[in-house]
Amino acid sequence: MRRAVQLIRRVAFSSGHRYWRSDLTAEENRAVFGRWASPYNHGHNYVLWVGTTGYVEEDSGMVVNIKIIDDLLQERIVSHLDQRSLNDEVEPFSRVSPSLENLLFFIRQQIGSLPEQVQLSWLKLEETPLLHAEWSATQSTMIQLTRIYEFAASHRLHSFALSDAENVQIFGKCNNPQGHGHNYILEVTVGGEPDPETGMLVALDDLDRVVHAEVVDRYDHKNLNEDVPEFEKVNPTSENVALEIFRRLNTALPAKLERIRLHETARNVFEVCA
Repeated sequence: MRRAVQLIRRVAFSSGHRYWRSDLTAEENRAVFGRWASPYNHGHNYVLWVGTTGYVEEDSGMVVNIKIIDDLLQERIVSHLDQRSLNDEVEPFSRVSPSLENLLFFIRQQIGSLPEQVQLSWLKLEETPLLHAEWSATQSTMIQLTRIYEFAASHRLHSFALSDAENVQIFGKCNNPQGHGHNYILEVTVGGEPDPETGMLVALDDLDRVVHAEVVDRYDHKNLNEDVPEFEKVNPTSENVALEIFRRLNTALPAKLERIRLHETARNVFEVCA
């Protein structure tokens, strides 16, 4: 059975944009775009990841020649967007909000046809290290938006269902009675269709407010075992913490929660999906 392989290539470009419509008053712009509204540009160093999928060619041993993909991305994406003001120099952003979500849709359309042996399968566009959007060919009309947060907390891995000896045997030094701490990194991914007026899937201020209230402010600089009621009788493993975070956010967010990823360390990551 032949298995398809996905080749993922990275390119970068720098662009400026503004959230401001000339047909609206200043007050109306602020009502639409919130604190992001400004008649002046700001810029980003965007990073774009492009996934192309196909079967390995017998002669070359490759899915597709990377040089072909590079040339295509430079011609169709980078040359159009790099060192440009999106609102002023790139259609359709004189008429459409230059949001991260709309920019990703534009890139998908701009890439167009690929060499016949591969298909465009995945896109990821990073606006900042804390914000990116993704598109997948399996969900062609939906965008996923990921926002990244941090909090520091301590915990002791200890199960009341086990003896002290069993806890030490299973959890080792993580059963230290005084606990230990982590700088947790939390990825929150929501999915859906961007608002036609703002071009945004969700207002980031609204997303941030909920995540901070439900998770970050609740757990930051806390001892999970002692300070957080939901873990008084539940072993605060990162698996249980991830499940609790998903539960707390699932009904509270202003958009559909697709998944959360909780990075406990550089080597331990826990994911809960809808």
